[in-house]
Amino acid sequence: MSGGVDSSVAARLLADKSQDYNLSAVYMRNWDTRDETASDSSGCEWERDWNDVQRVCKMLDIPCQMIDLSRQYWNRVFEPALRIWETGNTPNPDVWCNREIKFGALLECLRDKTAWFATGHYARKAWSSSTPPRPLLLRAADPIKDQTYYLSSISEAGLARALFPLGDYTKAQVRHLARQYELPNAERAESMGLCFVGEKTRFANFISSYIPPNPGPVVREDTGQHVGTHQGLWTFTVGENARIQGMPQKMYVSDKDEASNTIYVVPGVNNPRLFRNSIRVSGWQWIWGADAPFVGQGSFRGTTKIRHRQEEVPCTVVIDENGMLVNIDRPEPGVARGQVVVVWDEAGVCLGCGLVAAAEYVE
Repeated sequence: MSGGVDSSVAARLLADKSQDYNLSAVYMRNWDTRDETASDSSGCEWERDWNDVQRVCKMLDIPCQMIDLSRQYWNRVFEPALRIWETGNTPNPDVWCNREIKFGALLECLRDKTAWFATGHYARKAWSSSTPPRPLLLRAADPIKDQTYYLSSISEAGLARALFPLGDYTKAQVRHLARQYELPNAERAESMGLCFVGEKTRFANFISSYIPPNPGPVVREDTGQHVGTHQGLWTFTVGENARIQGMPQKMYVSDKDEASNTIYVVPGVNNPRLFRNSIRVSGWQWIWGADAPFVGQGSFRGTTKIRHRQEEVPCTVVIDENGMLVNIDRPEPGVARGQVVVVWDEAGVCLGCGLVAAAEYVE
């Protein structure tokens, strides 16, 4: 439980079936602002969250405990993400948090290695018709809140133990249930963004405290004109407005070059240089591992996306001697190296994920 509405409603739904489940709750402490500032002048996020978890659990009459995983989060999620940002690539710590922490370090800490593990994610799970049956990760009923993108890196073993009580509900229905159940946090605002940045801090300002400035040129990709100076490749994401003063049009980041420490920009949000339709994937991991259904096949049809809030795009996945190539039917802007590429098959089963290694536009 996180202290938010979603995991609280998930707990309440499971408590309705107390004859089937022997419930207990766990709260993960992954980050503490006082770890950085040695003060609590702005209030401590994790303490407020932990207080809400305890209030809900008291109401539901279920035991709860806090497990401090801040060291594991730092070593297995945050520090690797820093190294990726520093090179100018775009990691997704939330995806790795599910694999490394929630379905990794946390499960390792729990004494009962066979217990079900329920979360407040918006996702659904089914079982294959094979013998023995194997777990399938499916989209949630709410297409806007669907979080299978964030769960795409977890293992088959972790998925097999998972329960997703909110999978058949919309966000609006979950909020209504929280009020109907009179949960003490029913009106709590939805948290947004990365957990370690907080909701009052700009991402660039936060990361600046960990990565020293590394100034370099900003160059128009179409003309070679030097139009500005950046303070580090990590300060802009591909597809982002570069906010360059004195230009006749808004300039958008089209590419980065780590070797020369250069950020390339082009004019106009619809500039063709911003769009990609062929993505080379590295580090691909099937949820089902090496014996997943499409392993060894030349190609198959499915859907993909590289950002959580992006609409899924039909694609052809090609497995070749260089790994995996995802060719999307509709060119997409903002495809950046390091982003997480998730693929679903035509039946809507999430197959796994990898990282954008390279992307280009192919006629």
